[in-house]
Amino acid sequence: MRDTPTRRTYLKRASAVAAAGLVAGCSGDTDASAGQSSSTDSTGTETTTEAETTNETDTETDTQESYTASMRPMGEVTFDAVPEDVFAVFPQYADMAVALGHGDALNAVYVPEMSGTTMNHYYERLDGVSFDWEGLVDPLADGLGKEMLFELDSDVHLADPAWVSTQEGWDAADADELGAQVAPWFGNFYSGTNGSPPEGYRDGYDYYTLWDMFGHVADVFRERERYEALRAVHEDLVSTIRSNLPPKEDRPTAVRATYSAGNETFWTYHLNEPGYWLADTRPLGATDAFADQNWSGLWGTVDFEALAEADPDVILHLWGMTPNYSMEETMSALRDHPVGSQLTAVEEGRVYPAGMRYQGPIMNLFQLEMGAKQLYPEQFGEWPEYTDGEPYPEIPEEERLFSRADVAGAVNGDL
Repeated sequence: MRDTPTRRTYLKRASAVAAAGLVAGCSGDTDASAGQSSSTDSTGTETTTEAETTNETDTETDTQESYTASMRPMGEVTFDAVPEDVFAVFPQYADMAVALGHGDALNAVYVPEMSGTTMNHYYERLDGVSFDWEGLVDPLADGLGKEMLFELDSDVHLADPAWVSTQEGWDAADADELGAQVAPWFGNFYSGTNGSPPEGYRDGYDYYTLWDMFGHVADVFRERERYEALRAVHEDLVSTIRSNLPPKEDRPTAVRATYSAGNETFWTYHLNEPGYWLADTRPLGATDAFADQNWSGLWGTVDFEALAEADPDVILHLWGMTPNYSMEETMSALRDHPVGSQLTAVEEGRVYPAGMRYQGPIMNLFQLEMGAKQLYPEQFGEWPEYTDGEPYPEIPEEERLFSRADVAGAVNGDL
């Protein structure tokens, strides 16, 4: 393993680089630039490639030897040692690293304070699990800069080279060059929506579920045992939810939306389409109040009148559990609005905080439980009151839908 600089060393060096005018790129700190406009919806069925999830190097040896991990679009990637410096853009990969016991290896994540705080809101309920995000680099703060990646000198880049090739100042050749000179890419962005990757990457591009993708990342860290333990928890949780769902005709109508107070509109998202961005809503099977809307991707914008026409029973406010939004202010704005105040979800107090669509495996477990209680309180128990800025609410043990001890044990290596 190379002698790499720490992330704090990088921060000092990056300041000098920036002063010299070498770091360049467009602003990337908005939700849209973080991928919202980079892909389009696909009607294709989500596919998995279970054969690729097999890691042939789980056997411990006394001497270090190379091993491989495989995922499209990269194909088979060879590692000389388990990565000790790990670059991630989106927090689903950071959550995967934490879940596999390698959170300390991370040197970057998108908007660290937002991502890290949100992740720790969930980790608060897991003994011995936390994420130290302070000092991490925000990879999109000034655009995805090549100089930044050279300076970080990571052992692996948990990002999709197809997506990287679409960023300002990048093309496929740039992505290939950096992957060869610094460290390999290992990510799959377009499975988030099953959207179409850029030309040049479309042949052989596979779509993965969140948990299959997590399995491939587990192979990078040689952590199949942790992965299998967590996947078992997920499979049990999904089985519990599906076996207790009411008949379709008795399920509530719902929207997944983010309120933009500045222009009184809502970013809206489908609930049941393919892609790992919907890994926390699709298993819940609620009736999508905007299912007939054909947006350019999985999202669109609607005004109060359009939302009132759909009039969902439940509004799941995406980003509501992050520090970027105040549910108290959102509810106050809805109640004070002449149309918003008449929405059924507002009148009945069924506007709930939701998490992030950039969810990794641990986040997914909590967000599935959260959504099940918000949508189906009679089947899964009431969702407790949530206070802005607080961790995920403490739920009595008998009302939990998955074992916190089993998750914490897997993360902490107590298997």
